[in-house]
Amino acid sequence: MAPAPARREPHPAAPARPVNALRESWVRVGGERCRVWEKGAGAPLGFLAGLRGLPRWIPFLDRLAEQRRVVAPSLPGFPGARGHAALDDLSDWVAATLDLLEGAGLEGADLVGASVGGCLAAEVAALSRATVRRLALIAPYGLFDEGEPVADAWAVRHSELPALLSAEPAALEAFLAPEEGADEAEWEIALTRASEAAARLLWPTGDRGLAKRLHRVQAPTLLVWGSADRLIPPSYAKRFAGGLGGFCEVREIAGAGHMAELDRPDAVADAVLRFLG
Repeated sequence: MAPAPARREPHPAAPARPVNALRESWVRVGGERCRVWEKGAGAPLGFLAGLRGLPRWIPFLDRLAEQRRVVAPSLPGFPGARGHAALDDLSDWVAATLDLLEGAGLEGADLVGASVGGCLAAEVAALSRATVRRLALIAPYGLFDEGEPVADAWAVRHSELPALLSAEPAALEAFLAPEEGADEAEWEIALTRASEAAARLLWPTGDRGLAKRLHRVQAPTLLVWGSADRLIPPSYAKRFAGGLGGFCEVREIAGAGHMAELDRPDAVADAVLRFLG
């Protein structure tokens, strides 16, 4: 029997909350529940997070929520969701992402994707053009050049990972630290599961053939890259821009690493909001 289509479920016993408060609901994708966080008011703006997903709400999204209704659904296997073990190939991941966006009410909306989420956002924009109105990609995976390779995030020591992903390692460590009252073991399991899910999709090089499909991305696209990205070289912005089929703007964020939305939240949010304005 085919899985039921994705549908939105309110959080059990959750009272109505004002638009400036963080709201939570759920979407079922492939029979598994995926968390949807939402904040702000106005036209919806989707966000697909990066390598560690979204274990907590971040200032970057607060800035976006000052002008838009930000909707951040959790991809399968990332914090707030399960189900990645059932996704065997790229087509499974794209189908699950489409189900997730549809269930979260983001079909035809503007979409921001970072890193892993950026790769899937680009795939969705290429293969289902009507799903994405305008696109903002923050250091997306998806391309690989042997002359300037993407670093292997799964091959470095755990202690070396913060410096690889962020120009502000202390900020990244705080982002990944357990929230007050959280079960530390469960928190660590969730982050490990996110790493496993990302590896299932992207290991070892992050290249799943997106270069062959980029010309199909017709949605106006903003590419944001940190000038200090040690994971995916900033030169990849030019490679992405050259392959896109529609209008593209490139913004480099001075001093930001791979997780530019964490390192320089105000600068990245300003770039996104200005582009979508």
